[in-house]
Amino acid sequence: MKPVGSVQSGALWNAARGYQRILLRDIVTEVRLGLHPWERHAERPTRILVNVELFAHLERPFSGSGVASVLNYDTIRDELRAWPQKDHTDLIETLIEELIGLCFRDPRVEACRVSILKPDIFNEAAGAGLEVYRLRSEQP
Repeated sequence: MKPVGSVQSGALWNAARGYQRILLRDIVTEVRLGLHPWERHAERPTRILVNVELFAHLERPFSGSGVASVLNYDTIRDELRAWPQKDHTDLIETLIEELIGLCFRDPRVEACRVSILKPDIFNEAAGAGLEVYRLRSEQP
């Protein structure tokens, strides 16, 4: 058994090197999304929950000042607030890739984890969605 904090070969995040993780949790927004016929009514957008985590290594403890010295989640939040005005998107994967692109706009972000959950899609489920963890080096 591997000890807690150990990593598999090739993993980016480990206990041997400090990093920061910036979080945006359970952002609620609406978007026209889905393949099902009941998801295709423009007057009834789909409610989604969005989670974003940005990862960057720390070279030293924080000593800067001002927004330029930190990973700023405001740009991602601002983009998500505009999603209700987007045209219909068939696949959640399309929105996930757009969200990943937003995460990597800041060159200091080395990895991200994003998820989109549709909490109201099925009566028998708490939600359905997708989560992706991506390294910058894996970005097209």
